[in-house]
Amino acid sequence: MRPATEALIVIDLQNDFCPGGALAVTGGDGIIPRVNALLQDFAVRVLTQDWHPKGHRSFAASHPGAAPFSVTDMPYGPQVLWPTHCVQGTHGAAFHAGLNADAAQLVLRKGFHPGIDSYSAFYENDRTTPTGLDGYLRSRGVTSVTLAGLATDFCVAWSAVDAARHGYDVTVLEGATRAIDLNGSLATARRLMRDAGVKVEH
Repeated sequence: MRPATEALIVIDLQNDFCPGGALAVTGGDGIIPRVNALLQDFAVRVLTQDWHPKGHRSFAASHPGAAPFSVTDMPYGPQVLWPTHCVQGTHGAAFHAGLNADAAQLVLRKGFHPGIDSYSAFYENDRTTPTGLDGYLRSRGVTSVTLAGLATDFCVAWSAVDAARHGYDVTVLEGATRAIDLNGSLATARRLMRDAGVKVEH
């Protein structure tokens, strides 16, 4: 067991991000055995869960004529318009059945504000509205975080960069993540993580 100052944050290992889901990440369910093993190795264990209300503004279906994966301008900046996914209370929003979700001490739901998306486990996409995760980790004495989950180039990377910005020692286990790689987004995410001081390991 690792020291109590180290936390594992597993990002959005939900049905809609796994094969067969509405926004499937190729091979997304392939990381589950490793994630389950990691959950046994950390004293502080957090799962995040994308948790959108129906008609969320980040859904392409909420913008008549807009194609999925196109980009629109929101009050907080550019926003990719996604296929409808992880709607509250649906099978797609549930954790994958293979994930040992019972091992989590905190399940942090994000993306529940109807008008703003939330990639990072720490902030909504306006980059100012906090999720409360930083306060939780600090109250538990955490100084370093390790991230796994989906997807490498969006929610994992944004969470890692924000964690580094808050002063945590941050490691992303890329072998325990999978990427969407939308228009070069994986290379961009790797660069942003490196520039933020995030360690990327396999």
